[in-house]
Amino acid sequence: MEGAPHKAAKTEFTECWRTSWKTPYIMRLAFSAGIGGLLFGYDTGVISGALLYIRDDFKSVDKHTWLQETIVSMAVAGAIFGAAFGGWFNDKYGRRKSILLADILFFIGAIVMAVAPAPWVIIIGRVLVGLGVGMASMTSPLYISEASPARIRGALVSTNGLLITGGQFLSYLINLAFTRTKGTWRWMLGVASIPALVQFVLMLSLPESPRWLYRADKKDEARAILEKIYPAHEVKDEMKALETSIEVEKADEEFLGGGVFSKVKSAWSNTIVRRGLYAGITVQVAQQFVGINTVMYYSPTIVQLAGFASNKTALALSLITSGLNAVGSIISMCFVDRYGRRRLMIVSMFGIITCLVVLSVLFMQASIHSPRISAFESNHFGSNSTCSAFLNAPGASSWNCMSCLQASSDCAFCSNGNNKYHPGACLALHDNVKGLCRSEKREWFTKGCPSKFGFFAVMLLGLYIISYSPGMGTAPWIVNSEIYPLRYRGIGGGIAAVSNWVSNLIVSETFLTLTEAIGSAGTFLLFAGFSTIGLIAIYFLVPETKGLPFEQVEKMLEKGYKPKFFRKITDEKADTS
Repeated sequence: MEGAPHKAAKTEFTECWRTSWKTPYIMRLAFSAGIGGLLFGYDTGVISGALLYIRDDFKSVDKHTWLQETIVSMAVAGAIFGAAFGGWFNDKYGRRKSILLADILFFIGAIVMAVAPAPWVIIIGRVLVGLGVGMASMTSPLYISEASPARIRGALVSTNGLLITGGQFLSYLINLAFTRTKGTWRWMLGVASIPALVQFVLMLSLPESPRWLYRADKKDEARAILEKIYPAHEVKDEMKALETSIEVEKADEEFLGGGVFSKVKSAWSNTIVRRGLYAGITVQVAQQFVGINTVMYYSPTIVQLAGFASNKTALALSLITSGLNAVGSIISMCFVDRYGRRRLMIVSMFGIITCLVVLSVLFMQASIHSPRISAFESNHFGSNSTCSAFLNAPGASSWNCMSCLQASSDCAFCSNGNNKYHPGACLALHDNVKGLCRSEKREWFTKGCPSKFGFFAVMLLGLYIISYSPGMGTAPWIVNSEIYPLRYRGIGGGIAAVSNWVSNLIVSETFLTLTEAIGSAGTFLLFAGFSTIGLIAIYFLVPETKGLPFEQVEKMLEKGYKPKFFRKITDEKADTS
């Protein structure tokens, strides 16, 4: 997939800096298009904090987890269609117009969410933003790669990946900045319209991709742009390379057929491509089913489940996960070519599984040792303030905080006034009751319970991100840029990307429902199980592609890939026979 992130060597970054210094136009072009990556990252992160305050403003959202999941995941659903539509729009009208349209969709979606009078309007805004994200996620790196010098292309495209993680970190900072502002979540979501507007204005002054222009038979315009990017003595060679590349591309299209379905059928019927797809789809699905986007979309909610009641505290602690994700992307750039994609992913998966299992144990212990419910404390605010489920329960004397929260969506826990770890009250989930609780300097819990394990859970979330980001965070995209024969790279990468988005949608749409059905501990243990299956699949299906020419990758897939250990066993059997 042309738009997928790919790796740049350290020497390439040095050359990128030198070239950009001599030709500022290149950096201006890359930065302007790269704002699409920033928007992509911002949208991923901003909803996690905004959701806390949307729940406060709309009681229907607070009481129905499916509505929270829908608000989060509709952007992912929109992105799936946006990416599919963006592929057609890119080819038909060009990269520049695709980015401009993505900005318009993003701007309108952000404004719609900011002024939304009801949850369903927020959902419409999320779909519009998702369409923009889907188009930008594939168009921005494609535009940068086609409108930048070949020798620094990898470095410039890598900046798009850095802007994605940077956008996530920025969203958490902005969320934190608006916690005390009237309208909180409206500002958080509405601010996204600003970078979209900035990018729209900047892109109006930038040209179309020279590759698209050449293919559209606008060769003079393509040459004029190349003259701004390359030294004069290189332009002729670049025009020749462009001509050759587009001729090959057209020949491939004739070979594969014009329709999407015919291309997919042709790819799946080819043994080498099919085995490449096994590897490519495996790593993309595994990337999502380790649960990463539950952390990115619901990080503050998870922090609250760990026992931190305050929205502001939850947002502040969530900055850790976002910051570590950005650091992990930089670590990946340093090590992915030294240690290889396969090894990094396997090591990453071992770290992820360990963190998820320990997180599950911590959440289980937090649930078991949560503060008990005291009848005296519950009646302290009056019998009308006590949760009806507690009053009517036959074994209420044995209840603890978690029993209270799980008994009914109408129950909340008010901590003990002297010590939040001492027995507290199970109260009705009403604003006036919450006000009574907080007026006595007590903490109000609706998602998790006071826990001495909470800080360790946040630390483990950080370790989980550090385990994920350098390996499973970036390597799957690199594998998909290397595993397919050149002729099938577009369709192969596209199929794998769709599997990634669909897996993302499934995980984000079910996380909160799972935490209600099987608890936080059970949910993280389930993701540990999925991760174990993913680790086994990666071990058996995904070869190492580091430093291999495409022809060698094809030969390896043609023979059928086997892990080194099993190759030894096969060779020994062959020798004995």
